[in-house]
Amino acid sequence: MVAVAKHTQDGPEDQAAGLRDEMRRLWHRVIERRAPHVLETVLATGADLPSDETAIPCLQAVNIWFQLTRIIDENTAMRGRRTLEAAQGPEAVEGSFAKTFATLDPKMTAAEFTALTQHLSVGPTITAHPTEAKRVTVLEIHRRIYRHLVSLETQRWTPRERDDILQDIEAEIDLLWMTGELRMERPSLRDEIEWGLQFFRDALFDAVPQLFDRFSTAAEARFGPGLDTTPCVRFHSWIGGDRDGNPNVTAEVTRDALARARRSILTRYQEDIAAAAARISITQRIVPLPAQTEAQIRALIARSPDAKRLASRNPGEVFRQALTAIGARLRAMQERSDEPGAGYPSVSHFIADLRCIEAGLEAIDAHRLAARFIAPLRFRTETFGFRTTTLDVRQNSTVITAVLSEIWALTGPVPAQGSPDWARRLRDELGQSDLVHVNRSRLGPDARELLDLLTLMRDAHISDDPEAIGPFILSMTRSAEDVLAVYLLARHAGFGSEKLDLRVVPLFETIEDLRNAPAVFDAVLAVPLAQRSLRSRDGTVEVMLGYSDSNKDGGFLCSTYELDKAQRRLTASLGQHRLRPVFFHGRGGSVSRGGAPTGRAIAAQPMGTVQGRLRITEQGEVVSSKYANRGTALNQLELLASSVLGHLPTRVQPVADPESNDALEALAGLSQTAYVNLISRPGFIDYFQQASPVEELAMLKMGSRPARRFGARSLADLRAIPWVFAWSQNRHMITGWYGFGSAIAAFRQVRGAAADRLLAEMFERHKLFRLMVDEVEKSLMLTDLGIAAEYAGLVEDAALRDDIFGRITAEHAAALEALRLLTGSAQPGARFPNMYDRFRAQTPQLTRINHLQVALLRRARAEPGFGTSVPLMQSMNCIAAGLGWTG
Repeated sequence: MVAVAKHTQDGPEDQAAGLRDEMRRLWHRVIERRAPHVLETVLATGADLPSDETAIPCLQAVNIWFQLTRIIDENTAMRGRRTLEAAQGPEAVEGSFAKTFATLDPKMTAAEFTALTQHLSVGPTITAHPTEAKRVTVLEIHRRIYRHLVSLETQRWTPRERDDILQDIEAEIDLLWMTGELRMERPSLRDEIEWGLQFFRDALFDAVPQLFDRFSTAAEARFGPGLDTTPCVRFHSWIGGDRDGNPNVTAEVTRDALARARRSILTRYQEDIAAAAARISITQRIVPLPAQTEAQIRALIARSPDAKRLASRNPGEVFRQALTAIGARLRAMQERSDEPGAGYPSVSHFIADLRCIEAGLEAIDAHRLAARFIAPLRFRTETFGFRTTTLDVRQNSTVITAVLSEIWALTGPVPAQGSPDWARRLRDELGQSDLVHVNRSRLGPDARELLDLLTLMRDAHISDDPEAIGPFILSMTRSAEDVLAVYLLARHAGFGSEKLDLRVVPLFETIEDLRNAPAVFDAVLAVPLAQRSLRSRDGTVEVMLGYSDSNKDGGFLCSTYELDKAQRRLTASLGQHRLRPVFFHGRGGSVSRGGAPTGRAIAAQPMGTVQGRLRITEQGEVVSSKYANRGTALNQLELLASSVLGHLPTRVQPVADPESNDALEALAGLSQTAYVNLISRPGFIDYFQQASPVEELAMLKMGSRPARRFGARSLADLRAIPWVFAWSQNRHMITGWYGFGSAIAAFRQVRGAAADRLLAEMFERHKLFRLMVDEVEKSLMLTDLGIAAEYAGLVEDAALRDDIFGRITAEHAAALEALRLLTGSAQPGARFPNMYDRFRAQTPQLTRINHLQVALLRRARAEPGFGTSVPLMQSMNCIAAGLGWTG
């Protein structure tokens, strides 16, 4: 029997501590059963871990505890929200619709609110970047443990029943042990596609109708009943569409991703319809329908190919007949029936049928049945269509120009890329209404593949759900010609000549590209075909901003400010073309990749740049932390939507505080100088490769995508994700703070006492600067220069080691001094007690694992036969789990 903790009415902190104790006891029991010989070693956090094969069960045990800790924290946060809402109402909950609505102008009318929210659009975009170390099987075990913890919250259980739940949790922990976390083979693209869809099946399909309900409830409480407004959420995905640097993603893979996503949602609709038909057993003999309502429902039934059979089935039960007719049409779509009228020609036709049944139920005063069984299905349909997600396509501008060069080479000399002749030929051919399409059989495989992809995108736009395929994301956009080249290739793939039904979204990633973005758009919009194609019906243009590469390029402080400035400048410049930008933020989970708290990050966006619409990437381990469980997913979606809603009342305005803006400009430049001076030092790449496990990262089979875009051994070609991963593993964490300290020091030196006054004011009142300081502090909390020095000891060249690590040490001291000056605290993380306490609890185990990883790296590099050590791979997984993100 499992020891049962006494169930009390303690406060949230006591409950969390009690839950942690119970989970620790269960964890101990599993270790005692599976690896009793290492239990003492695992618990002796003051001693080093063994570096032989005994390390395998030790690391496995620690990793499982790190995983359990995250689940406990998630459960505690959810329970805290429910407790707060129960005690003080939903308007007391940070990030809730109710709280956001309470901050609106008290004079705002219901009509004004409806007009304000009709363009609300938030677009979480699921990506399978190689930052997720967890397997789908492991994620499912986590989800079951979480649900058991939710069950434990109720007070109705007898001691025996509670003991049964605890034994079930222990069995799941035991299963975690027996399953193992490491992938011994790299996941296939099919695996990644299914990984992404699993979050919809497990949580998001159910969370979305609840999100609509929360919005409606909060809106009615603020403005009264009768509002026809709902939050507009549109999910996107890159899984199966992102081929930037990943040659495994082909047009066939993209087609398969579209098909799998379609099957997932159609399967869910059929389940919902079957459930509704089983429950809505209304007979006209008891409750007659109004004549007009009955006629509409019977017309719905008549449109089914099985109309005659349905008429004799469930006589008098027209709702069941209608639902069965809808189910038959959905089933025909799933089976791809070619029979005329078998399926729905569009999503709107399906929604119309649902509204017909919903109205019929309301006509006979069965409002609760409509709300319970039909409205949630309609909300799902309005959100997920026949697609689940909108699949974006991404490719690098280098590939685009290479394919265009190959096409041009078939007919003669090719102008030099970037030359005036190249630009002139592009514009000339785009303007030709009778452009001769290239013969694909004469092209190489890469060029044929790209044209096949564009053809697939064209065909998807004329399907029963045109939103199944999204925009073409052009990564590393550096010039107008990069964008125009996509349009010209699209014409070769069969798109028209007047206006292309293809949205090209430039992705600006480096500091230089962010600064040039307005000029790029000006040049693109000067081309008539591009202007007609880019401009959407509502006068918006989508722009993607890269957080990861801009950070790798200029450091955290510079990158954050340049992203802010780019949004303001783009909003102003596109406004001159009577266009409004919709910004797509390519953020990751770590601080250095834009991973600040969602609500605060959105609140810190420049005034007038959100305007009710925003897209954001949800990458790797961030996806599982936000969307693995329905309750957490619901809260995250509400936080995202309400934060965007909070920007709606603002209009484009000049910067309200020029003095602070000038200070940020200076600080960004100073920090960039310090950061670039570091990464430009002779031998810096050698230091990075030797003082981190970046080369060994390939052993972790985390994603289908290579760590480098084109295989070059350069910093420019290295993806930002392994760059951040490596600096987090070796506890340098420079991607989150380097340049901050020297920038503050230089700013104070130049401006004297006035600088201290201004910095203090900015820290108190400037949202972006406060966010910068807070995120720098969190990165410094995770930094450990004592451990970092051990990794630096792996660098063979002593002079190089002393030079680079000496600079990092000096900059770290400057950062701590700057933090003390601004916050008054000498201890990084002290202002965030919950995060600080959690990290402190993990620190003893993390420190041991870092020590072990250094020893394993040294041995692997000294002994060629040592190879792909399982403990070394486990150490990377463990550190990622302990820190909470891989990169």
